Amino acid sequence: MKRKGPVLVVAVLATALVGLLVYGVVQQGDDTTLDKAVAQGARPAAPDRAMPDLAGRGERSLAQYRGKVVVLNFWASWCEPCREEAPVLKAAHDRLTRSGDGTVLGATYQDATDRSLTFLREFRLDYPNARDVGTKLAKQYGTAKLPETFIIDRQGRIAAIGRGQLSKRFLDGAIERALRS
Repeated sequence: MKRKGPVLVVAVLATALVGLLVYGVVQQGDDTTLDKAVAQGARPAAPDRAMPDLAGRGERSLAQYRGKVVVLNFWASWCEPCREEAPVLKAAHDRLTRSGDGTVLGATYQDATDRSLTFLREFRLDYPNARDVGTKLAKQYGTAKLPETFIIDRQGRIAAIGRGQLSKRFLDGAIERALRS
């Protein structure tokens, strides 16, 4: 009498392995993330949604700035790199508003309103800020870590993405690319 147990186990494991491989190939599909699209030179449409203004003055959305370059920055008062990049964002906002070309738009990420307002006062940030309630907009951008910044051209398309703390050099170059569109 032959033992069928080991043969049966090998057959089941082989079938499971083939199944997993097929599943992996099918699920992989095309990578359509914003990062890959921008890296390949595409300019995907920037997700937008109305968010409450942090100072309680109505709502903010990208649509309000159509025709302008927008530096959309997801931040929080508890984020140390956000603190480090605040002066870079302030300088970019000052430059964009002085020339009339655009603005920085801050979107808070899981932060208490009072702490966010204290952060703005501490760094003398006067650009518009909104509360991304439930991180709904952040999720549309694939934002899960802070800070993250999206440079949006005059047509409402993403021209550059900065995941992590921004440098002045990166932001200036990204704004220039967005202005050329």
